[in-house]
Formats: sequence, structure tokens, C-alpha cells
Amino acid sequence: MLTAVLIAGAAATFWPRNQVVAQGAQQEAAARLQDEQNTIDVIEAIGPSVVAINVEIRGNVVNPFQDLPFLPEPFRDLIPRQGVPRVQQSSGSGFVIDEEGRIVTNYHVIRAALQSDSIEPRDGATITVEFPDSEDPIRAHVLGANPDYDVALLELEDPGAVPDNVRPIELADSTQVRVGQKVIAIGNPFGLQSTVTQGIVSAIGRELTSIGQVDIPMIQTDAAINPGNSGGPLLDSSGRLIGINTMIVPGMTTAGSAGNIGIGFAVPSSLLTETLPDLEAGGLVGFYAATADIENRPRIGFSGRSVSDYPEEARQALGMPDDGVVVFQVDPGGPAEQAGLMGSTYMAVIGNQQYPAGGDIIVAADGEPVETIQDLQALVLEHEAGDVITLTVVRGSEEVELEVTLAVVAPAENQAQ
Repeated sequence: MLTAVLIAGAAATFWPRNQVVAQGAQQEAAARLQDEQNTIDVIEAIGPSVVAINVEIRGNVVNPFQDLPFLPEPFRDLIPRQGVPRVQQSSGSGFVIDEEGRIVTNYHVIRAALQSDSIEPRDGATITVEFPDSEDPIRAHVLGANPDYDVALLELEDPGAVPDNVRPIELADSTQVRVGQKVIAIGNPFGLQSTVTQGIVSAIGRELTSIGQVDIPMIQTDAAINPGNSGGPLLDSSGRLIGINTMIVPGMTTAGSAGNIGIGFAVPSSLLTETLPDLEAGGLVGFYAATADIENRPRIGFSGRSVSDYPEEARQALGMPDDGVVVFQVDPGGPAEQAGLMGSTYMAVIGNQQYPAGGDIIVAADGEPVETIQDLQALVLEHEAGDVITLTVVRGSEEVELEVTLAVVAPAENQAQ
């Protein structure tokens, strides 16, 4: 018996400690819920690739929310304000998108560091990024930006400084996202780097207007997103990017300060996939960039809005087509007037709201359907002054074709092209 005890004691003494530790780790992992372990696995894999982005401008206030036209004014007032030091900073988030260590973020996060309608830096402005496992900030510059989709691509001045455990985030097909699916957000809210929150997709296709005045079909989520999360990734349960966290609707806490109420929005990854080649080519890209010098470009010469901007109730009451551009006003002496295009003749009152009505609705240009105002704008930008385009318009119960000779004219308010 004594021999048996001694043998057992010797076995315990020489049993490899690492096997005991491994057993303990396996037991802890087994005790976690499958969903918990999935979140942990995603964070361990993707977390090192999410960075904090800091914008600093000497002598100027940097407010990353000032360029968000889709954030209603009452909500802006809920964002905490700070004093104005001699050197003002703002912070946001971003993530590594390729093997070269280039980083995607929101355009509005870095816009204050750039010259107007350009990606060139302003005097005294710097952009730096910080990786979770690195203490030293790395300077970066803007390679490309698309205000239409509120995205920007940054290039590090020292790509070799990227930590070894960083890997590019894979892009998912956001058109396959479904309401109710799990999402994970990683970002830098209020300067608290590598903050992780989890939630679900609350809705899809929430159209909000971007900096470039383009309607974006946002992904809505209840994952906690706060100031500083802008530009960070919204991930699915496989760790793939389905959206770029962009804005929230903030609420008030019982203490009277701003707080998250579970309504956040993200730019779909499909839009990033679409514009990424242009961002990599460099420069300010997209429709906003093309129209930045609109005063020197040919125009049709009218103001109006997309049919889709009218609520369903108004569209039905006015007998509008499903898509097209409603003509509000025609510039006197311009190409549109010379071609016979007609503006609205009265204001229709529907649901206590007034809507321009009675004018032409452009439904096609050169035989191609015009679904939104952006379709018409894109077509006009492909032409030069003197070119002729044929517009198909709905006028009452008839369709009429008008030939318009483009010319350089002064833009009117709410100009459609």
C-alpha cells in the first residue's frame, strides 16, 4: 500500500504542468456559451486590426460631427462639448483593409484635417493612428476619399510599423445582411481604445443623406455606438465587415448627459467594395468630387428633387410615376427653358405638408431610365457644353420627348444636375 501511495505521489510530481493548464483552459471554454466563445474568437482575431485615429489641428477646433447633415440639430446639441485648447484634437476609429496596412475610416473623421474639396492636408494638421498593441502613434495621410459614402482610405507613412498580429478585415456582402443577425462593433468611443459592443441588425435600408448629399441605405444596429466609434467596423459572427459605424441618435441619461439609446447606423460594406478601387487610385472621388467645380460644368438649368423624396402618400395622391425627377423651377433663358421643360405650377397640400406639383417629371434621358436625381446628374457630367441629350418627361397623362442642348449656366438652388 505504501508503495502504491509513493507511486501516485511521484506521478503527480512529474505530471506535465502545461497539460493541467490546458485542461483548465478547455474547461473554462467549455463553460462558456457558444455565442460568447464566438464573440471572443472574433475579437481575438480582428481586434488588433482596429485602430484609433487622431486628428490634430493647431489653433482650430476639430468637431467630427459638424459635417454630418443627416444628424438633426437637436441631436447635435446632445453631444458633449469641451473647451477649446490651443491644440484641438478629435478621435475616431478605423481598420486595416489590405496587406499594405492601409486603413479605412469615415470621411467626416478626417475631413477637418483637409483643405476644402481636396485630400491635401491643411497647414498644421496631422493624422495619426494607434494600434492596440503599439504604444507609438503612426502618422498617416489620406490616399483617397469618397464623401458620397462617407469613407476615406489612409496610408501609413511607415507601413513597416504595423504589428505582426494585424490582418486585413474581410469584406462581407452586405446585401445578404438580415434583420436580427448578430453584429459586433469595435472602436474608440470617447478615446477608450478597443471598446467592444455587441447587438443585432435592427433594420436595413435606412436612407440617410451623406456629406455628399447622396442617400445611403444604412444598416441600423442596437450595438452600442458612441462618439469616437465613427469609422470602426461592424462585424458579423465570422469576423467579416458588413458595415462602417458612422452615426448614432443619442439620448439623455438620468444624470442629464448624452447616452446611447441603441440606435446606430453603419455604411454598408457593399458601398466600400464599390468605391475601394477609386480610393486606391487616389484623390477625392465620387459624385460630390465631380460636382465640386459645378459652376464651370454644363447644365440643363433647372431645380428639382427625386420622386423618391416624396412620401408614398404624396406620390399616390399626385399620380406620380414610381421613379424620376420632379422639376421645380426652370432657369430663365437656360437650356431647359429653351427646350420647353416645365416647372411646377402649384403647391399641393397633402398631410399638412406642401409639395411642388403640376410640372414635368423626367423619367428617362437618352433612352436610359432616370430613377433618382443622381442618375441624371451622372449623365450630365459625362457630357460637354453643346452636347444634346433627349429627355423623356411625364406631363400630366402624357409622355413627351424634349431635346436639350447643354450649356454652362449658374446653378440654381436645389439644382438637379
